[in-house]
Amino acid sequence: MISISQLSVMVRRAAPAMLALGIMAFFAVYALVGSNGLFAYGDYQRRVVEQRAEFDRLDKQRAALKNRVKLLDPRHANPDMVDEVTRQKLNVVHPDELIIPLK
Repeated sequence: MISISQLSVMVRRAAPAMLALGIMAFFAVYALVGSNGLFAYGDYQRRVVEQRAEFDRLDKQRAALKNRVKLLDPRHANPDMVDEVTRQKLNVVHPDELIIPLK
């Protein structure tokens, strides 16, 4: 039978190894299920697809705004665009008028 003193010695000898194994187990689990772990990879891929779609939408919107700015350039403004903007800003558009936006 093992005495208390022998058990105490065995625990003291095994404690550093058990602590090291515990720390290694913690990091192994975190590498799998942590916020940057292996299981989060699918979420990253989904977010990349969403961000690319958002980027494409914003790029199209930017191109439309760039075209609108080009049409309103004071050096050579498009008369139809100037007329549309001034009538909207001055609130002289009649309710029965139809304004067709330029593309």
